[in-house]
Formats: sequence, C-alpha cells, structure tokens
Amino acid sequence: MKVVVLCGGQGTRLREETEVRPKPMVEIGGRPILWHIMKIFAQFGHNEFVLCLGYKGHVIKDFFLNYEARMTDVTVRLGSRPSVQFLNAHDEDGWSVTLAETGETAMTGARVKRVSGYLEDGPFLLTYGDGLGNINIDELIRFHRSHGKLGTVTGVHPAGRFGELRLDGQRVAEFAEKPQVTEGLINGGFFVFERPFVDRYLEDRDDLALEGEPLQRLAGDGELMVWKHDGFWQPMDTYREWKILEDLWSTGRAPWKVWE
Repeated sequence: MKVVVLCGGQGTRLREETEVRPKPMVEIGGRPILWHIMKIFAQFGHNEFVLCLGYKGHVIKDFFLNYEARMTDVTVRLGSRPSVQFLNAHDEDGWSVTLAETGETAMTGARVKRVSGYLEDGPFLLTYGDGLGNINIDELIRFHRSHGKLGTVTGVHPAGRFGELRLDGQRVAEFAEKPQVTEGLINGGFFVFERPFVDRYLEDRDDLALEGEPLQRLAGDGELMVWKHDGFWQPMDTYREWKILEDLWSTGRAPWKVWE
C-alpha cells in the first residue's frame, strides 16, 4: 500500500528552523522528522512513498538524491576513470520514494489530488509530515478494511488546535476544522483512503484544504470512520513541541521508535 506524506507547508511557527528548510526536514536526533515518519510505515512493510513537495521542496529532493552517500561509507576513485562505491548497507534498502512537486502555495487537498497519478486503484495511506506516534499501522488498516467506508482517520487525545472528530459510534458524524475548545478526539493524521475519495471529493485548486470541504463532505456522507489511538502522538508545530520530541529521542524514550 502506498504512503502519501504531505511535505509542502511552510511551518511558520517554527520560523527559526524553516527559514532554510521545510518543516519535514527539521531534525530529531540528527534525522529529519520526515525520516522518522517513513520509518514507522516501513516497519509495517509499507515502503513505497509519495512525498507531496512544496515550500523548499528541493531540500527534500537533495536529501534523497544523496541518500546513499549520506548513510553509507563511500570510496571515491579520482582521475580519468572516476567512480563511487558505497561500502555498507543501510536499513532503508528497498524504499521507493516519489518526489512530487505539488505547488509552492497549494493546500493539502490540492496536493493529494496532484499526486493521484502515482496512486493505484486500491487504498492508500496518508499522513502529515510533522507528526509522530506509536501508531500500529496493521491495526489501522485492519479496522479500515472492516467497515467498508471510503476513509479512516486516526483519532488522538491531546489538547489541540486541530480538526475535532464528532462521532456517532465509530462513524465520523461531523469533521469540525478548528474548534475553539477541544473535547474528545482530534485529527491525528495517519489516514487510510480508498481511491474513489480522491476522484469524488478532491479538486485541483490551490485553496482546497483536505481538512475543510473534502473531509467535512466525507463525514456528512457517512463515509469517514475513526480509528481510536490511545497511545503516544505528538505534532511538531512549535519550538516547544520540537524540544519534547528531541528530548524523548536523546534520552532513549521515543515511543514512536517502533523499528529496531
């Protein structure tokens, strides 16, 4: 199953970091948060990624185009017959990463629509490039397949500034974009969608936010379900939130590190 990661936002509340790189490239433990997100999915066997690039997308392109040199020892032979030899393996062997330019200023819904040509007819995974959790992807997919609806969103519990999920059992009755007071579950990303969601609910226009009309319509049509995650989840929108993640990693207490 392919994994779409939204990587195009400007990260204005982390401006000291994002002046020179996109927010998904802000490092935790010396590796971009994007790398940590991808490692979560890969641990469950999902290593075909489609990255929706936007603001300073060239930084992400450069990271993956030079990945082998970054992650391995290298022998460089100079002279009239130059060569480069990578000497040892890394744990990301076999990853497929599609780096898709989706527009400098496009909103999240438009970005997903613009990578639809890289998606298959079946379901796909989708998440944001700035949030980590000890998400059991197998259980998420199993739940999605059990209900037969077009979409599943992972519901999490932190106090927040995010889209609140108002529920009718396990069905999302309404998707409220940014409530003033959050009670219950909020949108934690880590979605599963069927392909018809892209074709029926998304449009190719810059101002289309996934969290606005598309998910609100999907919920209104009874086609959006919530998978409740009671474990760790943490976004990285501010310096304080980055510090939380960095401290957890540096002290060996990172709950999202589900890989060996």
